[in-house]
Amino acid sequence: MRQLFVLFGVLALAATLGQSQPVQADETGVAGIHTWVRSGGRTCLVDHFHDGSGSGSSKASAQASAIRAWAEFTSWEYGTSWGRWGLAAGKSVSCSGGGGSYSCSVSARACRGW
Repeated sequence: MRQLFVLFGVLALAATLGQSQPVQADETGVAGIHTWVRSGGRTCLVDHFHDGSGSGSSKASAQASAIRAWAEFTSWEYGTSWGRWGLAAGKSVSCSGGGGSYSCSVSARACRGW
């Protein structure tokens, strides 16, 4: 019952924000406070970036950790349809370190596939 109430709340919020696109069940409605643009079959935030950071024993593991941090926070804030790094736009990745200790930072605009 609670999930149904949340779904109706998200749908109502999306309608009041003038978004005419469908809403997935776990979307929070928060993405509606940003301007969106359609690009290459995706819907993306126009100018709002999210960041993530991570560390690891290799550059690859540090980068994966940073991307995971980006995806987890973006999914928490907007819903899982927005938290897919593979769909994100304006990506940047920066890493440093060596000798088994690396850190990476990522930044990107969230996009969803519809």
